Amino acid sequence: MQFAKYHGLGNDYLVVSPEDLGSDPSTADIRLICDRHLGIGSDGVLLGPISTTECHFALRIFNPDGSEAEKSGNGLRIFARYLFDRGLVQGDPFTILTIGGRVRAVVHRDGESVTVDMGRASFDSASIPVAGPAREVLEEQISVGGADFRFSAATVGNPHCVIFRDEVTEEDAKRWGPSIESDPRFPNRTNVQFVQRLDPNNLKIEIWERGAGYTLASGSSSCAAAAVACRLGLCNSEVTVHMPGGTLSITVSDHYSLTMTGPVVRIAEGTISAELLGQLSFHREV
Repeated sequence: MQFAKYHGLGNDYLVVSPEDLGSDPSTADIRLICDRHLGIGSDGVLLGPISTTECHFALRIFNPDGSEAEKSGNGLRIFARYLFDRGLVQGDPFTILTIGGRVRAVVHRDGESVTVDMGRASFDSASIPVAGPAREVLEEQISVGGADFRFSAATVGNPHCVIFRDEVTEEDAKRWGPSIESDPRFPNRTNVQFVQRLDPNNLKIEIWERGAGYTLASGSSSCAAAAVACRLGLCNSEVTVHMPGGTLSITVSDHYSLTMTGPVVRIAEGTISAELLGQLSFHREV
């Protein structure tokens, strides 16, 4: 089975064809492939391209715990670069369908940078979803492990919980992220961002990613943080989001439409051995 490995600001994915992995891989399959000791190792699997009549391409995104993600900003940039490297797209915009919605992408500078129109952010509790009455989820209270936070929630095709603090650290995300991710008020679990406003054009975030844990960068998290910051009047429409893995440029347009631009790096291409494939549930020959 062939794979390609890329990273976007340290957030790495494997791109695998559905013809090789199958159209509906099991949780155990994804976990083994993503395992950094027993498999290839990655923050997730991008299964595509998949044929569709709704867009140029369709994509399924899997977290390393085997769960399926609705959308991933870094994953989408990586997939766009993969299509470019395969000669399936050039420098013109094209569309990708995910279960979190349709996006528009364009590849720049021979693949070094990719822009993705991520769709519109919504703060509506039913759309995210967040339990409770219908409302915009803005600056509400959450208590976990004896600590109190004020949070806002948003969806950019996947759910996010955004918490502003005077300072943010990796320890914040690792300590509080797991409890917030699985808090009962988030029926589908949630991604968590701890956000520090540096100035009107710059945000710093630390991320606990649903189904993946602490991560160096996230495109959808950057979009959600920027959208919430704009909704609360804390930043301008052009925002640079700083993460441990690097920076992304986010534009928040009318009605909270989001555009993300950032780098992609190709790491490797290769073949998963028959010995490892033999441990997967489908026992496919190479």
